[in-house]
Amino acid sequence: MVRAASHLMQRQGYDGTGIKQISQEATATLGSVYHFFPGGKQEVAVAAIRYGEQEFADELARWLDASTDPAEALVHCANGLAAGLRNSDWVEGCPVTSTALGTAGRAPDIQEAAARAFARWRALVAARLRAAGFAEEVAEELAHTVISTLEGAELAAQVSRSSTPLEIAGRHLARLVDLYR
Repeated sequence: MVRAASHLMQRQGYDGTGIKQISQEATATLGSVYHFFPGGKQEVAVAAIRYGEQEFADELARWLDASTDPAEALVHCANGLAAGLRNSDWVEGCPVTSTALGTAGRAPDIQEAAARAFARWRALVAARLRAAGFAEEVAEELAHTVISTLEGAELAAQVSRSSTPLEIAGRHLARLVDLYR
């Protein structure tokens, strides 16, 4: 159910995804959804964000580990995001953002889950930068920039149906990281 909700909300957003559709996609009864998620759609969305958080964290870790050079690793990240979007015909962007944006200001549990997801991804990037010898403060600040830039570039790529925003972001993030060496 959680995987189905995550993927549906990734493609359609929070408001575009209904509980009935989640139950159908998960081949579960509507009663089962409410049994496991008595808080309804918001509770399902929080679980979906956590699922999407883990799914992307695994991808991010793999991309960051693809090179011993953190600048080169960031290019891998951007290219990996671009490939994922292309392979989904530009409909599967960030599972966390697409779910959380539709609830801004009205679902604090969802917003909190999204904030935790972004914090975790920043921590992965910061750890990779620290492992490459970057000072703590620099690694933390660069991690914020990396995640924010990749999120924005992914959205721009999805909207324009072009990998160009991600490719440019990857190259410029690599240059930025190189400036701090």
